[in-house]
Amino acid sequence: MAKILIIDDERAIRSTLREILEYEDYQVEDVDNGIDGLSLISKNDYDLVLCDIKMNRMDGMEVLTEGLALKPDLPFIMISGHGTVETAVEASKKGAFDFISKPPDLNRLLITVRNALDRGSLVVETKTLKRKVSKVRPILGNSQGINKIKETIERVGPTEARVLVTGANGSGKELVARWLHEKSNRANAPLIEVNCAAIPSELIESELFGHEKGSFTSAVKQRIGKFESANGGTLFLDEIGDMSHSAQAKVLRALQESRITRVGGEKEIEVDVRVVAATNKDLLKEIEDGNFRMDLYHRLSVILIHVPPLSDRRDDIPLLTQSFLDEICNEYGMPTKRISDAALEALKALPWTGNIRELRNMIERLIILSDKVITDSDVKAFANPSAPVTLAAAGAAAAPQTDYDQFKNFQEYKDYAEREYIKFKLEKNNWNVSKTADDIDIQRSHLYSKIEKFGLKRGE
Repeated sequence: MAKILIIDDERAIRSTLREILEYEDYQVEDVDNGIDGLSLISKNDYDLVLCDIKMNRMDGMEVLTEGLALKPDLPFIMISGHGTVETAVEASKKGAFDFISKPPDLNRLLITVRNALDRGSLVVETKTLKRKVSKVRPILGNSQGINKIKETIERVGPTEARVLVTGANGSGKELVARWLHEKSNRANAPLIEVNCAAIPSELIESELFGHEKGSFTSAVKQRIGKFESANGGTLFLDEIGDMSHSAQAKVLRALQESRITRVGGEKEIEVDVRVVAATNKDLLKEIEDGNFRMDLYHRLSVILIHVPPLSDRRDDIPLLTQSFLDEICNEYGMPTKRISDAALEALKALPWTGNIRELRNMIERLIILSDKVITDSDVKAFANPSAPVTLAAAGAAAAPQTDYDQFKNFQEYKDYAEREYIKFKLEKNNWNVSKTADDIDIQRSHLYSKIEKFGLKRGE
């Protein structure tokens, strides 16, 4: 049910509008002045505001301006007994959805209200879809290192400074680069990503700068490079430490002169690109070893951001874990699983050589293999990065390898697997049939039937 606020200093108008709108099943609140109206707007979530223009304590245009400052997506319909074209135009310029003269025509009022509510819904849906389409997830964590990164992004993002992001694989360097772009004045322009380690050295120049038709054997047509594609936006050069010397020289020139030349071409092309680079290598050591240019390093590292490994920010693991539980369970269309405090402590104790990427994969693994509540036993059995997933690891006694030749057909094997699974769950729950039925998500009567079918007995 849509919630509408009426702001008007005439009691008769407020009563009339309320009666009409409530008859149409809208939830309505009203106040007689703009100051109280703004107070309600700041505290509550309304779907629409009907606001008079000429009021005593605060002018309706002021209410419109301050109301939109509080809730930019809130539709306002302005109403006035002294309506003129100039007033309507002024209201529209300030952001009003529409303008209605007093006394309001019933049909026009209802149509305008319906259109304003539809528009508000579309705005919310569009923002939701944009968030879903955008791959920029929040940077989660309250550790000192993560808070420092967030502060740096807020300071550096709006500038044109080049940034070099360092850190181990899976620590979140790409996420930092994405947020630098989101916080920049180039956020509406493209963010183009290039993984320098994934492109063969002989093709990296063509990938970055493009090529002209016929410039080499397979160049059957002209190709635009990543620098040109990112024009006006941000170019993210991931794993910059793996770039060839020849490409390094051309990137340096592009950064110095804001010009590029396609492979096989002669024409210089101006580009307006902000470069953010990332690497998991120690570039200073790479410079000593002659693998990376010092002048390019200084061009790229105007601002240095180091992303700490997960092992240095273990206190962030509970927050990250809950986020991944919500996200993955939502993707699977299942209720969010709970995780015990002991399980979180067990996760914090793991080495995490794969960092955030490894943690997400393990949470997905735990969701699939554990019961409704993830326990520390589940973590020890399933989330140990160096241990295989086995029934014995999950707490059952080690059993001999299954002889698959003993089964005459698939149904016989299915019955065997089902029997062993139910037996394991019953023993894990000390033969509490009700708890076991809840754990494996079947009805208790159905479980009793299975126990009888397979001839399962306690202590066998």
